[in-house]
Amino acid sequence: MARERPLRGAYRHFQPINTRWHDNDLYGHVNNVVYYGFFDSAVNTWLIEQAGLDIHRDPVVAYVASSACDYFAAVAFPQRIEVGIAIARLGNSSVRYSLAVFVEGEPEACAAGHFTHVFVDRRDNRPVAIPTRLRSAFERLLPVAEP
Repeated sequence: MARERPLRGAYRHFQPINTRWHDNDLYGHVNNVVYYGFFDSAVNTWLIEQAGLDIHRDPVVAYVASSACDYFAAVAFPQRIEVGIAIARLGNSSVRYSLAVFVEGEPEACAAGHFTHVFVDRRDNRPVAIPTRLRSAFERLLPVAEP
């Protein structure tokens, strides 16, 4: 059973992404596998620009351990999209992102999903605690508690 279409207000950060000509498939819309690329690009852009992760020199790297996506409405080139990002779960060495693709300015998601990053030591690929500066950045994306 498909989930309900998430609304823009459920997300704490929005990363703009331009669809590309070759994202479209024979049916004239963005192919389903491309959405995972949107998710990955949005999260990693946020990690670099907002959380200060140095993907080339930091002692930790983030590997995707699981992912999923539900589709609600088609997107096609040349539409501009925004990927909404929130944190669904923040663990000791892992974080689960809640993600959604919105056509620029639209209130309802066209697709929604999640993926989990596990942070590992760059040298031995063993899980490590999320560094403090990254954890602080993740906390800014946690849902706001209702009063």
